[in-house]
Amino acid sequence: MIPPDVLAALRDQRRPVCAYVYDLDVAHRTVDAVRAALPPGALLLYAVKANSHPGVVAALARHVDGLEVASGGELELAAGTGASTIVFGGPAKTDAELSAAVAAGALVHAESLLELRRLAAVAGGDRAGAGAGDRCVRVALRVNRAGVDLAGSHRMTGVPTQFGIDEAALGDAVALVRELPALRLVGFGLHAVSNNLDAVAHAAYVADALDWSVAAARRLGVPLEYVNVGGGLGLDYAGDKRFDLDALRAGLAGMRVPRGVTLAFEPGRFLVASAGWYAAEVLDLKRTHGRWFAVLRGGTHHFRLPAAWGYSHPAVVVPVEDWPYPFERPEVRDAHVDVVGELCTPRDVLARELRVDRLRVGDVLVFGNTGGYGWDISHRDFLRHPYPQIVLIGE
Repeated sequence: MIPPDVLAALRDQRRPVCAYVYDLDVAHRTVDAVRAALPPGALLLYAVKANSHPGVVAALARHVDGLEVASGGELELAAGTGASTIVFGGPAKTDAELSAAVAAGALVHAESLLELRRLAAVAGGDRAGAGAGDRCVRVALRVNRAGVDLAGSHRMTGVPTQFGIDEAALGDAVALVRELPALRLVGFGLHAVSNNLDAVAHAAYVADALDWSVAAARRLGVPLEYVNVGGGLGLDYAGDKRFDLDALRAGLAGMRVPRGVTLAFEPGRFLVASAGWYAAEVLDLKRTHGRWFAVLRGGTHHFRLPAAWGYSHPAVVVPVEDWPYPFERPEVRDAHVDVVGELCTPRDVLARELRVDRLRVGDVLVFGNTGGYGWDISHRDFLRHPYPQIVLIGE
């Protein structure tokens, strides 16, 4: 079902309809549900990469404990919200971005030994004679741990990737930080996967990550203050699986977080996906080689995940009665249609074999769960079509 407020917002859009609607109240309720599943005192950050619309980020910044960013642009956006905590991750930070992170007072997740040296250099702390009082930049070492086997759509840890410091080099990284007076090592960043649907396994991963951090800090003499276990809470776009927050709560309930250690979580997709709807008007209906095609004013350049991940995204038909032409309105009844976009590529497909009772040119198809990694991750400038309208509802 499409909420009435979303339908009302779509009715106000210019034709042909092409729009995202984000319901901030839905996002706020999701934040509250996730927070209730986490251990007391846990730090809940929003990963801005999932949806960086300024209105969405500003609204979430008022409900979470801070923001996780992965670029200078996201950092500038986060700083503008007045967020009390900003965490800056990502494997390719420029000197300008590192300087901005220092200026913003961000906690930096360092991805390599070279990045540690560059961060110290831009902070002015690699100079001879610098003292302990100059240790102003808080740093967590992002570690690509061995033996992590948490399921998800994308694995960042436990396999060869560009993310983090190899666990075998962790001792070298800790020793290097001690040589760089501008840096203060506070702990570890351990983000492992994207889009995991197994809440029980996720709770076990969090407990293991905390245990590993405590043991590594003890072994290497690190005064442990911070363990970031990342995000990765998943969403099943095409099926009926769900990430069970009750199971996550139960799995984390007995976990003991050491005194003085902040356990941080940084979900993105999970906080905003269900708050978004993507709507696109049907511009044409055609049948070729025995298949029906509904051609939209829109497509995967607005919502890339169906094509990138190879699945059919569910959609609902919203009837539109207005038909401005003097000729017969094309329609199909009791049919399966392939839902495709306006791009000049056969890969511009949002759904295959979508079952419709009735679909007409001029009706609108609405895709739910598109508030995260929808617009932000898409190749929006291919063919230079007009962008979808962005509509915010709720508070």
